[in-house]
Amino acid sequence: MTMMIKFEKTGITFRLNTLIILIITTFLFTSCDNDDDSEPKPLSTSINKIMSLGASRVEGARPEFESFRYELWKDLKENNWTFDFIGTQLDEASYPVFNGENFDMDHEGRGGWTSGQILNGLNEWLSQTGSPDIVLFSSPGGNDILESLDYNQTISNINAIIDALQADNSNVTIIIEQPAQGRSDFMTTEFTNAFNQIRQDVVTISNEQTTTSSQVLTVDMFTGFTDIYLADEVHYNEAGAEFIATRYYDVLQNILSN
Repeated sequence: MTMMIKFEKTGITFRLNTLIILIITTFLFTSCDNDDDSEPKPLSTSINKIMSLGASRVEGARPEFESFRYELWKDLKENNWTFDFIGTQLDEASYPVFNGENFDMDHEGRGGWTSGQILNGLNEWLSQTGSPDIVLFSSPGGNDILESLDYNQTISNINAIIDALQADNSNVTIIIEQPAQGRSDFMTTEFTNAFNQIRQDVVTISNEQTTTSSQVLTVDMFTGFTDIYLADEVHYNEAGAEFIATRYYDVLQNILSN
């Protein structure tokens, strides 16, 4: 069976086999269907080991106050990053399942610990967890300030913690906080001055400690942070945890995409 198509102006008659027409039509529709059914690709395929390092703001204590880790974990999962939270510590709290997955609770946060205590324990923790690719260094020196410890020693400890992380992995990326303040009625003049000072010094530390293979990046956690984000004098409520997690995520997505 054939179908005849005539072009009157040219007087040329083309005979096209209907089978060819069907094949071409099928091909065109199939191509369109494949384009519509294509699935988005994950943004990252390598496993990045992320260690959250610090004190109670890392650890959390549900239901009294929150850590930023759960909100950050959800942000990373929701955007298809491939990663693994690492640490020797586990939460005793319960977290809702998100997108069919259980929260990865590994971390390296210890409530009340000072920079000196973190420094003293760090190498042992690293030997147990293996080397992190990325470290989230939370509220550096925060408990030192609250305990009125020697400030110069605190800065020395923070530098030594970074040295230890880079000695363990010369390619590690460290994100160090310019820490959020405590509740306004809790922040004495002494505390306020010390927090302002350490925010400036963290920038200096970042510049001096960055190497050709290891970035030390700062993240501003204090601008826009208010009392509405606090569950008590210094710890985050759920909104505060989301605030901090978003600030971390904004820096992390640039790191993970490289």
